[in-house]
Amino acid sequence: MPIYHTLGSIPPKRHTQFRKPDGTLYAEELVSTEGFSSLYSLVYHAYPPTIVKALGEPYSVEPKIAREKHLKHTSLIGFNIEPVDDYLQSRKPVLVNADLHISLAAPRKSMTDYFYKNSQADEVIFIHVGSGTLKTGFGKIRFAYGDYLVVPRGTIYQLEFDTPDNRLFIVESFSPIRSPKRYRNAYGQLMEHSPYCERDIKRPTDLQTHDEKGDFKILIKKQGLIYPYIYGTHPFDFIGWDGFHYPWAFSIHDFEPITGRLHQPPPVHQTFEGNNFVICSFVPRKFDYHPLSIPAPYNHSNVDSDEVLYYVAGDFMSRKSVVKGQITLHPGGIPHGPAPGSVEKSIGKESTDELAVMIDPFRPLMLTEDAVRIEDENYFKSWVI
Repeated sequence: MPIYHTLGSIPPKRHTQFRKPDGTLYAEELVSTEGFSSLYSLVYHAYPPTIVKALGEPYSVEPKIAREKHLKHTSLIGFNIEPVDDYLQSRKPVLVNADLHISLAAPRKSMTDYFYKNSQADEVIFIHVGSGTLKTGFGKIRFAYGDYLVVPRGTIYQLEFDTPDNRLFIVESFSPIRSPKRYRNAYGQLMEHSPYCERDIKRPTDLQTHDEKGDFKILIKKQGLIYPYIYGTHPFDFIGWDGFHYPWAFSIHDFEPITGRLHQPPPVHQTFEGNNFVICSFVPRKFDYHPLSIPAPYNHSNVDSDEVLYYVAGDFMSRKSVVKGQITLHPGGIPHGPAPGSVEKSIGKESTDELAVMIDPFRPLMLTEDAVRIEDENYFKSWVI
């Protein structure tokens, strides 16, 4: 979100002398995106952010593709992903293309002996189960069930979980994650018709400067590889910062649904966008109020995009036998719609309590080996009468 924010101590003018109490200089760093043409922040470190003591051998975390080309309605039972202690090892990519990777994770332990940086993708981490704290040099963000954590590329972070029971739905975007353009005015402010506003955005707080030297392990991801780095100073040594590039959070529970007399199309649920895909939030809402309205969605053909739904909670009027953590993939090229009987059954209903995350990518998604391990192979038959 393009909201100016600042924490800690910064000098009155940028690119000027800013000295420690002992007279030595703090180290200024510009963290910029799209060269020097988009969002950026200026960060002031206790030490230069360039002190590398050792490099480890990189290792691959590239998704292993099991089904590159397909035309089959597919369902994945997400909670069948087994919990794993380590956060990075728990991340299992299931649906991928050149624009984004969708992963499931069930980490049991907090990140304590290393830090992580995705140097090539913004990350949207949806908290399905669990709570805790996102720790970065920019400050801390408390998170809980229903939060979207938006971590821009290049941000070094740790996740601290309150309990071992955690379920995450993660989107890696190889383009910047932003609020939909139609919700913003020419100055970047969210407008009155937007389903959320700046008051709903959680920004970092409680900046704590870690003025520490030693051996600090940072695992950096780029082009499908993890590069182990050992830095000589703590990565959270920020004395202060200001700008527009920093992690933030938004709760799906703060999304205000847009409703109407007749069934509203999926774009009214849009929450974020990247290049060639959108992320939408389906939340509890009143149904259509035309006297002849049909609350259940109509059959539709995805001509130019796939459709991914991640089911979070509640009863879904359009589907039967939906379980928490289930993912459905309806590929572009064939129609899909409500399950048999659900259209008639929906008539007269006044509201729904469903909660889901939807992703529409405009390039086909591929299934990974981790995906086919949790696939419901008979899902495509669910429209048989």
